[in-house]
Amino acid sequence: MSPRRVTIGGAATFAGTTPRAIRHYHQIGLLPEPERGADGRRRYGYDDMIRLLWIRKMAEAGISLHTMRSAFDGSQDIEETLGRLADTLAEEEADIKRQRAAVQRLKAVGSPLGLLSPLVTDRLSHLPTGALRSSDLDALLVTERIFGPLGAAIQASRFIALATHPELRAEEDRLDAADADLDDSVDPHDPRVEELAAQHCAHHEALMEAIEADGLDAAEKRLLESHDDGPTDDGDARMSVVDAVSKMPYDFSPARKRCMELTTRLLYQQQDAPNGS
Repeated sequence: MSPRRVTIGGAATFAGTTPRAIRHYHQIGLLPEPERGADGRRRYGYDDMIRLLWIRKMAEAGISLHTMRSAFDGSQDIEETLGRLADTLAEEEADIKRQRAAVQRLKAVGSPLGLLSPLVTDRLSHLPTGALRSSDLDALLVTERIFGPLGAAIQASRFIALATHPELRAEEDRLDAADADLDDSVDPHDPRVEELAAQHCAHHEALMEAIEADGLDAAEKRLLESHDDGPTDDGDARMSVVDAVSKMPYDFSPARKRCMELTTRLLYQQQDAPNGS
């Protein structure tokens, strides 16, 4: 009795694949062409089916078709290939773990805050819904990109103070509106620019006093001490601060840019003054 052979449709059904996939295996040399019957159709025997089943198992393990072909013909060290595959799968597993954690944080927090790093989310999770504005989250997002999760977690103190001190939030809004008024029609050396810079500096000092009074600076210190081995791994390769600043777009007018520069200069002068005075 001649051995039983099946058509490509039967082989595909048994192996759990498709006729199209089997034809592709033939084209790339992964599966030898079988004999054809009197009707001109391919007929697959026991050995062909065994090869198909192994191909299916290897594909489920993530082994590429090219690697399978090399493994079958002995032209490639399968151990080396499997080692590389294991490394790749470990990286993918870490990515999936981070993605699942982000989704869980997003579900728990119920706002885009959950998409930021756990360090930032944990620092701000106690605030009531609506206490943080979208602009606050935007600023934290940019800071996390440039300085990493730890930098954004430190910056979170500012937004906690703004959310819990209505008078500071009101002054922040007033200053933001004044900044917006520094459009291209304003001369960068207009006296209003220097005056606004001084007001920004005073507002910053008020924020720092609130942060210290509320004990938020102590939380910052604990964060720095617990992560003194470097920035936490958020799975996102970050550029240098210089590169980030040079690539971040902005539409500030010359007057607003000078106001920012003057504010920074005044703050440095205050830090360098004896006893902070």
